[in-house]
Amino acid sequence: MASAAPADLAITPRNLRFGRDEVRGRWWLGGDAVATAWHNALSASFPAGEAFFIETVRRFRDQVPAELAAQIDQFVKQESHHTREHVAFNRQVTGAGYDIAAIDKRIADSLVQARTTHPVAQLLVTVSLEHFTAIFAHAMLARAGQQFDGASAETRAMWIWHAIEEIEHKGVAFDTYMHITRSLKPAKRWAIRSLVFFRVSRNFIANRVNDALALLAQDGITGWRAKARLWWYLLGTPGVLRQVALPWASYFRPGFHPWDHDDRALIAAHEAAMAPVPA
Repeated sequence: MASAAPADLAITPRNLRFGRDEVRGRWWLGGDAVATAWHNALSASFPAGEAFFIETVRRFRDQVPAELAAQIDQFVKQESHHTREHVAFNRQVTGAGYDIAAIDKRIADSLVQARTTHPVAQLLVTVSLEHFTAIFAHAMLARAGQQFDGASAETRAMWIWHAIEEIEHKGVAFDTYMHITRSLKPAKRWAIRSLVFFRVSRNFIANRVNDALALLAQDGITGWRAKARLWWYLLGTPGVLRQVALPWASYFRPGFHPWDHDDRALIAAHEAAMAPVPA
């Protein structure tokens, strides 16, 4: 089955390191406790989550066409680098005084449960979460990375780098799923991926919100005020969830493909903004 990905798509692993010698403030994102808590919650989920992505996609490498297998290899390299950098970032989160052990345990427990399901079901969890990371990446880059105004240059560059690579490989897990399930009727394949995406979406948002609230509580920000401030950040200003609502919904369209929208121009526009230290 032919992919809708651009024929000249390049998935380029950039083996870069960021901010190793940097000492970040506790509220590293412009002194904003809420913005910091949301992004710390996201980062806390990445190392274990991206290791799961690698595992679920790579197990099908020998069952797909050579071109897609090569893309899987590049996907694995990119995600491995992302894992390493977010491990380093999370060390600085804990160094700033946050305890993320409970977040780590809940994520680990959820992945233990996920690994008891069918390999294709595990792959679909990855497909679903890869759509989330791609639309978050697009929204951030489309607004010139303003989401990270107030962060240090190294921190901003790390998140931009991550966003660039998430866009580049946004179709790999999806194409793997489409090839592996090519014998299914299109309506059944659509129904399965839509149902899994809805469930994963609900859990992803609920868990990240709860994690962010737990981190805010460590700053003494609790109760309805914490919830109101967080939901205003997500749905009001800047509205990081509101910004991705339509791209999120597009996943449910029959015939959807992540590359229905070619956003590689964003990559070209932002690569110059990165200021990493080569590994």
